[in-house]
Amino acid sequence: MSTPTPTPSDPGDPTDRFALITRNAAEVVTEDEIWDIAFEPAGKRAYVGYEPSGELHIGHLVTVNKLIDLQKAGMDIVILLADIHARLNEKGTPEEIQETADTMRRQFLAAGLDPSNTEFVYGSDFQLDEEYVMDTHELAMEANLNRARKAVADGIAGREDNLRLSHANYAVMQAVDIPHLDVDLAVGGMAQRRVHMLARDQLPQLGYESPPCLHTPLVMGLDGEPMSSSKGNVISMGDETAVIEDKIADAYCPGGELAENPIVDIYKYHLFPRFEDITVSRPTKYGGDVTYSSFKKFADTFASGDLHPQDAKETAAAYLDRLLADGRQEVH
Repeated sequence: MSTPTPTPSDPGDPTDRFALITRNAAEVVTEDEIWDIAFEPAGKRAYVGYEPSGELHIGHLVTVNKLIDLQKAGMDIVILLADIHARLNEKGTPEEIQETADTMRRQFLAAGLDPSNTEFVYGSDFQLDEEYVMDTHELAMEANLNRARKAVADGIAGREDNLRLSHANYAVMQAVDIPHLDVDLAVGGMAQRRVHMLARDQLPQLGYESPPCLHTPLVMGLDGEPMSSSKGNVISMGDETAVIEDKIADAYCPGGELAENPIVDIYKYHLFPRFEDITVSRPTKYGGDVTYSSFKKFADTFASGDLHPQDAKETAAAYLDRLLADGRQEVH
């Protein structure tokens, strides 16, 4: 089996860097701004924020894989472990949140990020500073309450009908985080889009530049429904090999269908970005082993019906287990 692709040095060509930066992105805002980064990535900082609320799972790793792409393109990475946001969202005591944040920090590095240009920042490191607090108040005066409510509802699952005032402040703080972390690119899932658009529209009124943004897709859970840890339709970094195999074996995977297929998503967003090639092992009577060097080749074969869902599942489980092995040690 191939090993995960190591992080190479800067590709050197702006076109290659742009392709790497935007690979598998659901949206970039705007392409012109991303081209500017691709031409001169050295010293540029990309950031993503995570609320410390539990161990990492493959939903988080879609964004982590994008951060690895950005490192390959020559950018530095800043990860905000948003402990104050977690308190606003009632995710535990300060001590519990700190413990979760520390575990997540180790898991991010175990997932493949290069520690030499990955900076971890806790929200409590700067979000209590006077300038940050005043900017939060200023933006709160500028932002529309309904817009802030919608922004935070996108990012806080299950709270749409029970949002509190602290949750509206949560969205405002996310926008203010961007200039105070001194970053050049805001990264997040599509659930963060409204917050990022709020930041782009409102931060100039505080004297800051509108940040370029990159959004990763929202992939479905293993059962074909929205991914959620509470539903158990995810693979977590701490899952043992046998658990991964069982979850993948039971996963929704309609043969020949590429859209809304969680197993195909695993190949697209997790395996091909991290492995140089992927070999599906199968008996000779079913076609024998076949090696794919790109997601397109895999997708074409799967869509044609020449690759059985069971073979795709077994291979996905084996390679995904390899990817999660180091991070698993940080949980147990």
